[in-house]
Amino acid sequence: MAKNHHHAFSPEMRRGLYEAIFRRRDMREFLPDAVPDDVLARVLIAAHHAASVGFTQPWDFVIVRDIERRREVKRVFEEERQRNALQFEGARRERFLALKLEGILEAPLNLIVTCEPERFGPGVLGKVSLREVEVYSTCLAVENLWLAARAEGLGVGWVSIMRNEDLSRIFSIPANVIPLAYLCIGYVPDFPERPILESAQWAKRLPPRNLLHFDSWNHGALDGDKLAAAMESALIWREIFPDDIPDGR
Repeated sequence: MAKNHHHAFSPEMRRGLYEAIFRRRDMREFLPDAVPDDVLARVLIAAHHAASVGFTQPWDFVIVRDIERRREVKRVFEEERQRNALQFEGARRERFLALKLEGILEAPLNLIVTCEPERFGPGVLGKVSLREVEVYSTCLAVENLWLAARAEGLGVGWVSIMRNEDLSRIFSIPANVIPLAYLCIGYVPDFPERPILESAQWAKRLPPRNLLHFDSWNHGALDGDKLAAAMESALIWREIFPDDIPDGR
């Protein structure tokens, strides 16, 4: 086992980080308990500390508690769900329609993470070659928020079956601002051991070996490759999880 660099966190701190990553779930069932402001504040500050290209910080956070606006969002979601179902056929469509894919009304609060491209003008460090860098940066803020929420015992569900133009209309979002993520947030009855869509046999987690390429897209992991073997071995977690090495991670 390689010796840890002196800048590494302690095993206990690393465990907390990896626990949040491995135990994060896209949640659909929520308890009605209110989220305390101090807890929500910590989660939002964690989101605000995400990396951003050119330090653009293109995100804003729209806190949604108003039930009438949420009912309108739910109506839009139901319309979009029917449209989404058309891409599937037969049993696959039936399974899709049977899935619970949101908690818009059940969660104590909803939250929109927006992205404002060119917040500080058209000149953005790092944007000349990649025009969507503010969108990518805002996605990092969403992930920070999600992991911090999990550490606080909060569930988060991303409702992606939505039309941006409807969200802009319902919440008076300016035309130059993108409603990037519509999130349901709240305490939950429990966090499932596996992702909900995996447990529902909608999809499976891909083997990490299959995602590796070395020096060229055409060079995947070969038998005997040490990195691929390490990614498949529970032993890499022994120092961080001495008593319960994660299964299938």
